[in-house]
Amino acid sequence: MSEKACVEVESVSHQYGKRWALNDISFQVYPGQLFALLGPNGGGKSTLFRILTTLLSPTKGTARIEGADIIKQSHDVRCSVGVVFQNPSLDDRLTVLENLTHQGHLYGLKGVPLRQRCHEVMDEFDIDDRAKDMVGILSGGLKRRVELAKANLHHPKILILDEPSTGLDPAARLGLFTYLEKLRTADGVTTLVTTHLMDEADRCDIVAFLDDGKLVALDSPLALKQAIGGDVIIVTTQDAPAMHEKIANRFGGQVDLIDNGVRIERDRGHEFVPELIEAFPNEIDSVTVGKPTLDDVFLHLTGHQLARDSHENVENNR
Repeated sequence: MSEKACVEVESVSHQYGKRWALNDISFQVYPGQLFALLGPNGGGKSTLFRILTTLLSPTKGTARIEGADIIKQSHDVRCSVGVVFQNPSLDDRLTVLENLTHQGHLYGLKGVPLRQRCHEVMDEFDIDDRAKDMVGILSGGLKRRVELAKANLHHPKILILDEPSTGLDPAARLGLFTYLEKLRTADGVTTLVTTHLMDEADRCDIVAFLDDGKLVALDSPLALKQAIGGDVIIVTTQDAPAMHEKIANRFGGQVDLIDNGVRIERDRGHEFVPELIEAFPNEIDSVTVGKPTLDDVFLHLTGHQLARDSHENVENNR
């Protein structure tokens, strides 16, 4: 790609005590991209988020945002990005407009220009009619829109969002990504988002898989899924471990034990299913065949499901 990258991460590693939360991570994000950092809790996403937003200095390596070094030019970096944290950063006891106004003051905005800009971003995120409402009474989806408006107040070209859909219902999550796409189309905003949700990563242009502090894959969702090829077959049974062993011994190939059964990768899966059922006629409860998903890609690359550690090894609880 000939266009210059707006986010450059070069050999970034970070250590907490004896544990390496990040291990030699490198990638680039280009203007206008919607870029996902996808991985389980504890995989390194939040540590990288803190580094890119200048809240944490890496143990090794560096990163540049809009050409500014995150360590040597941290003030320039903070001025050029908008940040949405996983946990709300709004004051529930203030109105929507008051929250935005205080944010503007942090960036040196004041007077008429600040008032105009507050109303511009409220209009952009469809919350202008909520300007005088106390933030505390808003729904989770509306609060996220206020967070986005707040992050976008100073015209940043890059948004960095950490698990932004946490606590949102499916409709609000969909709405969130609709607004991110709107920002990209209208203002050319580049978005880098951390997530552990496959459907969110599927909406992005590029996905970087992080697992145990390492970058294990980097490509578009379509390319990642096509790299597996063939079909994915899921078998449910009363004794999944035993069935896993039998299928692996009988047919070989890629066979994995998962939470709800046995997962098999096969070309022309629909032709393999009758052979599978005939081999174990009274031991299989159900069989499904489908094309690979990002979850399948993650399992293929790492040997475990993304959700494996969703409630374990949370980065914040070190």
